[in-house]
Amino acid sequence: MIETIIRFFQDGGFFMYPISLVLVVGLIIAIERYSYLSVAKISNRKVFEQLYKMIRSKDFNGALKFASNSKSPMGLMIGAGLQRLSRRQGRQDIEYAMEEGLLEAMPRLEKRTQYLATLANISTLLGLLGTIIGLIAAFTAVASADPAQKASLLSQSISVAMNTTAFGLMAAIPLLLIHSVLQAKTNEIVDSFEMAGIKVMNVISDRPVAAAQQHAATPQPKSAAAPAA
Repeated sequence: MIETIIRFFQDGGFFMYPISLVLVVGLIIAIERYSYLSVAKISNRKVFEQLYKMIRSKDFNGALKFASNSKSPMGLMIGAGLQRLSRRQGRQDIEYAMEEGLLEAMPRLEKRTQYLATLANISTLLGLLGTIIGLIAAFTAVASADPAQKASLLSQSISVAMNTTAFGLMAAIPLLLIHSVLQAKTNEIVDSFEMAGIKVMNVISDRPVAAAQQHAATPQPKSAAAPAA
């Protein structure tokens, strides 16, 4: 197995090396992005659960302090909304602040993920380029070869030249699959941000409504009767 792989790599020629480099760089980016997104998903969930408990218990000052000390994107997003709430600004201003926090977090979530699709395309193109150059060299060598050996020499040269295309596809397909997985994971985290923002806004919006209902339920003192004329 190992000898077959080594022979396959050696028969492919020079372009096997840049394709290998592209594959290694892509795998490094994939591992780094997957680790970052996994950690971000867990930390954001923990921060949201803690903040949501504080907000539901109307501890807005404690939630704001906790969000300010948190370095997670979820804490920064909710903290931006709580700052507007502490200034007694309206619902629309709070939503704008939380959307701004989400927009600041998205570039860090999507960072370097798009490189994987680019590297997959580069790997495919390098494989095709290596095959074309190998075919050009093969036909050039066959032109001056013995006519009895042309057929076998040409078939052998073509099979060697096709190794670069095969290796380019072998590198491109996993990179594209990993890119799709990371993109789906990123979208899942972004959706969790939007859901968290909606839940927080619903709790915040319920505060004045609940206060108004409590005020309406409180019996009002009867006004003094007007003095008789």
